[in-house]
Amino acid sequence: MSDEVDHPAHYGGKDDPYEHIKVVNAWGLNYELGNATKYIARAGKKPGVSAITDLKKAVFYIQYEIAKRERQL
Repeated sequence: MSDEVDHPAHYGGKDDPYEHIKVVNAWGLNYELGNATKYIARAGKKPGVSAITDLKKAVFYIQYEIAKRERQL
């Protein structure tokens, strides 16, 4: 696979020890929190996507996770 698919630069790239997928797996994050950190980590780095859009997506996933946890109380 190409680096653009397998290890995109806007997620850190394969040689970066902090590439997003490595961090998510190391921290044991679920889908929602993994997505929130993904959008925070790439904010302003992915061509054609504004930092504001990525940050709004991160907020969406954090709010979704909070609501999910509140329902479990």
